Amino acid sequence: MDNEASGASVRSIERALDMLEALSEEKNGLGITELSLRIGLHKSTVHRILQTLSKRGYAEKKDDGNYHLGLKLIETVSYFINSLELQTQARPFVAQITAELGLTAHLGVLEGDQVVYIERMDVFSGIKLYSQIGLRMHAYCSSLGKCLLCGLSGDELEKVMENCAFAQFTPYTLTSLNALKANLKTVRTQGWAIDNLEFSLENRCVGAPIFDYRGEIVAAVSASGPPAVFTSDRIPHVAEYVKAKASAISRSLGYMGGQPG
Repeated sequence: MDNEASGASVRSIERALDMLEALSEEKNGLGITELSLRIGLHKSTVHRILQTLSKRGYAEKKDDGNYHLGLKLIETVSYFINSLELQTQARPFVAQITAELGLTAHLGVLEGDQVVYIERMDVFSGIKLYSQIGLRMHAYCSSLGKCLLCGLSGDELEKVMENCAFAQFTPYTLTSLNALKANLKTVRTQGWAIDNLEFSLENRCVGAPIFDYRGEIVAAVSASGPPAVFTSDRIPHVAEYVKAKASAISRSLGYMGGQPG
């Protein structure tokens, strides 16, 4: 793209943003003429950009002919707001996991067939673990990922995992969708998941799902550490503790059901 074309693209984006900002200020919306006068653009230009915004769901034309902000914009912003609320509500409980268990605590959400870590509290400052905030991790071989995947229907799971290669990282890694499905049945029954040296022989992790006010799994929280610290005999206690903290976070988000599992 040459400089002239690039400049035109930037101007189009700026104009679209000007329109959205103008629409956000008017409860009753704006017509093309009003919007044209408000932001200083020709009506044909306003109409053309509005058509694109409407097609993508970021603007909406009402019966009175005025344009309003579209549901897509509200939906997009709500994801960010919900993420902030989740982190704010979960942070004290994540800290408790680290303080009480002496393990690294993570908070993650699902994006495609991967987990995105949005919070981490680490007690192993001298040990290099595989995750940091913002890092992505294969869902099929992480406790957080299994917790998040277990909330999907069979069709949803197959769609999400359709391009997953199921790479084998250790002798304990799940290497097929059928193996994952069987594992997820156990996760649903017991209410927690484990990455038992499945991604790294130097890390064991137990996680539990977090539910929102609708009863949908929106995140998961976990405790992890090297096998020398997080020994196999600790798994039952850690699982129950993490489940309890996940349940507390769920209640803080408005979940009214009982503790899963």
